[in-house]
Amino acid sequence: MKPNVGGIDRIARIVLGLVLVGLAATGTVGWWGWLGIVPLATGALGWCPPYAIFGFNTCSMKNQA
Repeated sequence: MKPNVGGIDRIARIVLGLVLVGLAATGTVGWWGWLGIVPLATGALGWCPPYAIFGFNTCSMKNQA
């Protein structure tokens, strides 16, 4: 798995994931807040399956052959 999520995208995913999980844990939002685990995981890992499928890459690292 080559990283395909980088920089601001990665930070935004982690922050959004933490906010959603926090809201779900406190009961502010319903069960759907636990879906914040998905952006949290993709931000932490630096790899997003839909990005890989569709060929997107926001990571600034250059691919080395």
